[in-house]
Amino acid sequence: MKNIFKIFIAIFIFFSLEKSLIASDLYFIDYSKVMNESKAGKKVQDQLKNKLINSNKKFNETAKKLKEEENKIISQKNVLSKEEYKKKADELRKKVFNLNKEREKTIKDIAMKRKKAGDQMLKNLNPILGKYMEENNISVIIDKKNVLMGNKKNEITAQIIELLDKNLKSINLN
Repeated sequence: MKNIFKIFIAIFIFFSLEKSLIASDLYFIDYSKVMNESKAGKKVQDQLKNKLINSNKKFNETAKKLKEEENKIISQKNVLSKEEYKKKADELRKKVFNLNKEREKTIKDIAMKRKKAGDQMLKNLNPILGKYMEENNISVIIDKKNVLMGNKKNEITAQIIELLDKNLKSINLN
């Protein structure tokens, strides 16, 4: 009975020490915040946003012109011959199809550049995190989105953003 009690105490001490060691070495960062609030991340987000806005403006202007062309063709329906009307309507459909195709291509291009920027950011962030972990005796850093609950003192997002801003000024999107 004494031996069972000693074993029970030893197991209890072992698990409580292990738990406290694990909890003190576990830190987390908000990767989305790093992407959106670091200098390089902000620049990339702004560039992509401007590209999307400019593209949408261009597509909307083209769509407006196509709508005007459609109205013009419709108004000439009674004046034009059937073949000529069909030819103009087919040309208009082709222009609309090409516009939609170009719009999709641009959106895919922007999404691809956003992913590429995220990959480059992560590539540059990993050595910074490794060095930070080594300097501060941290064994694990996880993304905040994977943390159910955590002590705010274990969040190191601000420190990582500061280090990243010193080491990475911008990301090349091309």
